[in-house]
Amino acid sequence: MYLQANVNTMIFDTTTCIISEGKAEIGLNISEKYFHALGAIHGSVYFKLLDDAAFFAVNSIVKDVFVLTTSFNIHLVRPANKGLLKSIGKVKFKSRNLFVAESILYNEEGKEIAFGTGDFMKSKILLSEKIGYK
Repeated sequence: MYLQANVNTMIFDTTTCIISEGKAEIGLNISEKYFHALGAIHGSVYFKLLDDAAFFAVNSIVKDVFVLTTSFNIHLVRPANKGLLKSIGKVKFKSRNLFVAESILYNEEGKEIAFGTGDFMKSKILLSEKIGYK
């Protein structure tokens, strides 16, 4: 589902995604097409990688429906302009309909470059092949 989404095939074409129970890892090879005017990754890319990792960590434990991000806060720690970025998301809290997950973004040297936390809730959209779920 993730690797086939339009945004990931048209913009983030080198993305990887590994999902396990309550955890997800998203990887992206840096390309200059993601840079802002100062030659480093734009904050929107940080956000996407952090949100995606947290989202899939949550959806890994919600087996019936698609979850939705209701809020997400990020903190940018340092710039990145080369190599592989890796975002690791983990579920921190779950209730019947509300989930909280955190994610940390690392550069290829293993240094933390950003982190975030998000709130997620269940939608009414069933997980099915219609939306790319397998």
